[in-house]
Amino acid sequence: MPLTHFDAQGQAHMVDVSDKAVTDRVAVAAAHIKMARATYDLISEGRAKKGDVLGVARLAGIMGAKKTPDLIPLCHPLPVTKVAVELTLDPDLPGVQIEAIVKTSGQTGVEMEALTAASTAALTVYDMTKAVDKAMEIGGIRVLLKDGGKSGRYEAK
Repeated sequence: MPLTHFDAQGQAHMVDVSDKAVTDRVAVAAAHIKMARATYDLISEGRAKKGDVLGVARLAGIMGAKKTPDLIPLCHPLPVTKVAVELTLDPDLPGVQIEAIVKTSGQTGVEMEALTAASTAALTVYDMTKAVDKAMEIGGIRVLLKDGGKSGRYEAK
C-alpha cells in the first residue's frame, strides 16, 4: 500500500480528502509514564508542589488534541467534537496509564489527535514532577482503536 502523504515524485503533501464521505470517526490512543515510587506517591497523595498533576495533565491532553494540526505538518484541521483524557494511577508501573478518546464527524480520522492528546498528557506529568524525578520514562504511545471512514475499524491486539 503506498504512503498517502507523498506524491508521485516523492514530495510530502497534504492528502486531498475532498472526495471522501463525511462519517463519524473515533480514535483511542494510550501512553504511560513510569516513575520512581516516591514520585508516584507524591502524585497519588496530592503533594506535588505544582498542584493537581493529573487534572492539569488531563487539560493539557485535551488542548494537545485541539492543537494537533499546528504541530503535525500534514494533519488536517478537524472539527473535533469530543476529547476525553483519562489518567489512571498504576502502582505496578509505578506510574500513570493514559487513555485519550477523540471523536469527529469528518472526512479524515482522528488518530493523530488521540496520539497527541495521550503524549501531551504524559509530557505534562513529566513537566510537573521533573524537579523530583528526571528519570521518568514515557512509553507505550499507540493507537488502541480507530473506527469510521473507508478503512473501517482497527483494534490493537
